[in-house]
Amino acid sequence: MAPRLKVFTWSDGFHAFTVAASSRPKALAAWGMERDIFASGLAREIREGPDYEAALARPGEVIERGLAVDVGEAAPRRKKARRAATGKRKGPSPAARERVRSLEAELRALQREQAAARRDLEAEAARVARALERLTLAQGRERDRLQARLDKARTALGKA
Repeated sequence: MAPRLKVFTWSDGFHAFTVAASSRPKALAAWGMERDIFASGLAREIREGPDYEAALARPGEVIERGLAVDVGEAAPRRKKARRAATGKRKGPSPAARERVRSLEAELRALQREQAAARRDLEAEAARVARALERLTLAQGRERDRLQARLDKARTALGKA
């Protein structure tokens, strides 16, 4: 006695693939699938439909049918803009206005803090620059004194 045939189908969105087989694994093999697309719900068993009889007439053979897709129906529908009865746009809510005022105040405070920090760092940089200048002058004087002593010692060495 031949095993009872079941009809299975799956679609890639453009084509419907239908096959009559005795089990899900045999249907997957007929489709050339290694992954179980029944588990994900992509494939299913059918009991009626346009390809049901054709699949039963040719068991084990994949029946492929192109699906008609109306692009107009597939495109997302745009919602019509609703306007107030007077036709005027509704203004921002008091809460939104308060939020903007609060954020503006917060931004001004941040700008003041950053400006003060910048002034402090610039003053510190000026102090460091002055200290560096004093150090450079002192080191130059000390180097000149030592060089003069060295020159004097060399001169004395040459006379001896």
